[in-house]
Amino acid sequence: MLDVGKWPIFSLCSEEELQLIRQACVFGGAGNEVLYTTVNDEIFVLGTNCCGCLGLGDVQSTIEPRRLDSLSGKKIACLSYGSGPHIVLATTEGEVFTWGHNAYSQLGNGTTNHGLVPCHISTNLSNKQVIEVACGSYHSLVLTSDGEVFAWGYNNSGQVGSGSTVNQPTPRRVTGCLQNKVVVTIACGQMCCMAVVDSGEVYVWGYNGNGQLGLGNSGNQPTPCRVAALQGIRVQRVACGYAHTLVLTDEGQVYAWGANSYGQLGTGNKSNQSYPTPVTVEKDRIIEIAACHSTHTSAAKTQGGHVYMWGQCRGQSVILPHLTHFSCTDDVFACFATPAVTWRLLSVEPDDHLTVAESLKREFDNPDTADLKFLVDGKYIYAHKVLLKIRCEHFRSSLEDNEDDIVEMSEFSYPVYRAFLEYLYTDSISLSPEEAVGLLDLATFYRENRLKKLCQQTIKQGICEENAIALLSAAVKYDAQDLEEFCFRFCINHLTVVTQTSGFAEMDHDLLKNFISKASRVGAFKN
Repeated sequence: MLDVGKWPIFSLCSEEELQLIRQACVFGGAGNEVLYTTVNDEIFVLGTNCCGCLGLGDVQSTIEPRRLDSLSGKKIACLSYGSGPHIVLATTEGEVFTWGHNAYSQLGNGTTNHGLVPCHISTNLSNKQVIEVACGSYHSLVLTSDGEVFAWGYNNSGQVGSGSTVNQPTPRRVTGCLQNKVVVTIACGQMCCMAVVDSGEVYVWGYNGNGQLGLGNSGNQPTPCRVAALQGIRVQRVACGYAHTLVLTDEGQVYAWGANSYGQLGTGNKSNQSYPTPVTVEKDRIIEIAACHSTHTSAAKTQGGHVYMWGQCRGQSVILPHLTHFSCTDDVFACFATPAVTWRLLSVEPDDHLTVAESLKREFDNPDTADLKFLVDGKYIYAHKVLLKIRCEHFRSSLEDNEDDIVEMSEFSYPVYRAFLEYLYTDSISLSPEEAVGLLDLATFYRENRLKKLCQQTIKQGICEENAIALLSAAVKYDAQDLEEFCFRFCINHLTVVTQTSGFAEMDHDLLKNFISKASRVGAFKN
């Protein structure tokens, strides 16, 4: 479980207070401010309160948590912060609130007065639902549910994307190359912005003195411009450090560019890069990248659960990805980054007592309490009849009048059947994408629709050009329509390489015929 106590600021909270935390954000020039929510959906703040950034209506510091009553009843969806600092917060209902430092209109309320209490920002956003927020040093960026981006604040380098260098006092839609694009995620460096669109292209604008825009030069960009060097590469996520950028592709590859004085690009040297450069992080697929505009630190998490860090690390420069003992990227910023801030809004799972679900999870494969065991590939898996009958229609009928305490299973492998039984106890699966195909077969056979959905999600994480056709075939075989569409789109986006694989050469005739027909309909063979 994530331990918020790793951030020094939380030393001011009692153990009882820490147990109640469910969301948290640590910010400030020295990691000396924090906002957190509790199990009761109350919002508390703590710290030095520079420029009124705690939103309490004054500039008095506090070493004791104080409740932020002005946001009473609001649930936080996402939050970001600037260098002043200023805060931009979006609620679960899509509303935007800002407060704190405002010398450059980064609060978006039309003034340059510091905001001592949260202010609802509605200019040009009144009919919009904001789903993501990002802050640079002194500018702000939000993404709406319909894929539009709005920006405001400091604009000396074009970071608002308006085409000028005049500060923007209220939210303004970023258009230009993004006019007819659907943006799916955003990020901000100190004075630059990034947007990923639904096609996987990356658009950038703002300050570029260190090559952080990835355009092959160091000239500022006042309007959005596509990163042409990523042509043919589909990006899923983007993260920005102080002056460097990381992106994660749909194949689990990381690219980096920009400033590199601390080795934050992970390239093995300290030379800046103005073009996207691959980052080698073992052979495992990367599923998460992390960076923060107030630090020179980078982090990544692999599909196998390994967490790597590089860049500035407690005064040292780590120029290649270094394996840590952490289980989440958040801990990298708590323990290694300067300042010790959070790179995203933390979500903390409760840990104060065992819930019913946690108790059941502990009893899986426990021979001391089990009254049934499955023999699979010569190995036993211990279970409880009553739980199996409650959780699975198949077992409800098959175990109804069955008094045996051993059931032999030969239809499925041990890892697959064990994962299935574990799912009945935990409502989650822990299999590699390759093994999840076998579990998808089982889920289809037992008509376990939720398990089938989880299998599809896991399999998606393991798709690559070499196995895309095999996964597409499995999706068709097991009537996994969501996975089928995902695999088809992946094949189309990587068509040249996919059609040269052995999987494509050995493709079932009927499936090949349908694939070519469908690909033709979506224009895959146009010149």
